[in-house]
Amino acid sequence: MISIKQLNQATPEQATLMLDGVYEHSPWIAANALVNRPFRSLAHLKYCLAQSLEAAGRDAKLGLIRAHPELAGKAMQSNTLTAESTNEQNKAGLTQCTPDELAYIAKLNAAYLAKFGFPFILAVRGARGVGLSKQFILSAVERRLHNHPLFELDECIRQIHRIAEIRLNDKFGVTPTLGNDVWDWQEKLAQHSDVGYAEHGQLTVTYLTDAHRACAQRISHWMKECGCDSVEIDAVGNVVGIYEGSYKNDSTLGNNHAGYSQKISKLLTGSHYDTVRNGGKYDGRLGIFVPMACVRELKKQNKRLPFGIEIVAFAEEEGQRYKATFLGSGALIGDFKSEWLDQTDADGITMRQAMQHAGLCVDDIAKIKRDATDYLGFVEVHIEQGPVLNELNIPLGIVTSINGSVRYNCEVIGTACHAGTTPMNRRADAAATVAELILYAEERALQDGDSVATVGILNVPNGSTNVVPGRCQFTLDMRAPNNAQRDAMVDDILAKLKTICERRNVRYTAEQTMCAAAAPSAPEWQQRWEKAVDSLGVPLYRMPSGAGHDAMKLHEIMPQAMLFVRGENSGISHNPLESSTNDDMQLAVEAFSALLENLANEF
Repeated sequence: MISIKQLNQATPEQATLMLDGVYEHSPWIAANALVNRPFRSLAHLKYCLAQSLEAAGRDAKLGLIRAHPELAGKAMQSNTLTAESTNEQNKAGLTQCTPDELAYIAKLNAAYLAKFGFPFILAVRGARGVGLSKQFILSAVERRLHNHPLFELDECIRQIHRIAEIRLNDKFGVTPTLGNDVWDWQEKLAQHSDVGYAEHGQLTVTYLTDAHRACAQRISHWMKECGCDSVEIDAVGNVVGIYEGSYKNDSTLGNNHAGYSQKISKLLTGSHYDTVRNGGKYDGRLGIFVPMACVRELKKQNKRLPFGIEIVAFAEEEGQRYKATFLGSGALIGDFKSEWLDQTDADGITMRQAMQHAGLCVDDIAKIKRDATDYLGFVEVHIEQGPVLNELNIPLGIVTSINGSVRYNCEVIGTACHAGTTPMNRRADAAATVAELILYAEERALQDGDSVATVGILNVPNGSTNVVPGRCQFTLDMRAPNNAQRDAMVDDILAKLKTICERRNVRYTAEQTMCAAAAPSAPEWQQRWEKAVDSLGVPLYRMPSGAGHDAMKLHEIMPQAMLFVRGENSGISHNPLESSTNDDMQLAVEAFSALLENLANEF
């Protein structure tokens, strides 16, 4: 085993030798990265190695990919793999394949090589580091065969960095224990899924279903095990765990000591445990388990902070069963709309009936409103749900603002007519009008760099192959890091819609269905996250959040700031492929712990 200190003090030749085998047959990557010494941490070393490869260019990347053996290929069968590759393929069970399995893998390898010109690369030890199943590996090859060659080149490099990360952990004798625990909690919670989805191996947890209530019970049980002093499921189904604080000079004393006071402020944190339909395991839930791991460590040390920690697993953020997005966090700020209780789901069950069936007391909803003066602020850890951190090889991101968003339901009305007999210059084509607008919306959002505009639903009612579309219904979703930037984009896109419609001799309607203000991070809390992340030796990367989060609601009554955690598979989210690694989760826990420690030192 080696240490960062030894690596920093070694000669270049010795240091390169210490890192031998991290990148397959490519010692030059380590040699080039050594110019960044002294490395501040293992995370810093990993980043510098990734940057070393990035700076080398495309040909060097192709050479590195081609230096890797095929999975379960000739090198494995002839026992000529490197020791590292042998260990990895063995952990994934590839060294125990049947003849039929080997034949199928060979077929997939050949198809992949023929299409892309380089071998298929996958970190077969996986996100947890213990090895992927053969079925998972085969499915990955089958899925990635359909990708674009440029995407696959980048994906292979990302997989190689993950391979290198695990090899570095082995060399340095590092086990991301807390990251493993957070990963395991999420896997166990994902065992609960709604009827109709569980049977197909899909994860869906919607508000107050049996699966949702089972998740609440599991989370409450784990919160107690972690050392929370009190745990309850409140009137809307939020799971609330509190680790009480004490005066600084009595930080190690029990709750019954005279120094203990309920009036000590709390830090509020958490995220949601409901999911979209057929979604991922980490969206929201990561932000519940990271602070739980921190509380458990404090409890082990019998340590109290000069503030309490209140972890909330919000019951409903996605708005899948009822049209009540941010129901759980909204109730905490007094924004629970009584008319929601009369909404019905697809089976005709009202929200009121669902709450009563779950044993929740509707009359107590108003009582769970928080007094902002009791809290220092709100912080939330969340998987990024996007590709940016993944592409930059950076594990953590500092959120600067949660984008403000506006949504519209629109319709263009033209004239339905015969597709064969109506000349192109005499048509009032509703669909062509919307197509032109979609391209403009894309162009206009790109002008800002960090704005986004999406037509997510597009429908030609009663459309026919031989009829020029007379109507076209569509949605517009427009988001930007601040309200002024968002509103300017909205004005431009709606003005363009009007102009296109006038030129094409059609008319339109546009109904605003949602408008959410941007939620910029409180500067002092953003800086606290930055200080915590910097202490880990991780590069600071500031970024807006394009997605909505519970932090948007808490932002209305108290300061908030978020930390993003890199996702795998190009950061995909709201998808079964959503994932993150135990190493990145470990860093999230360490960053949260550092934030707590730094905050305690401010008292």
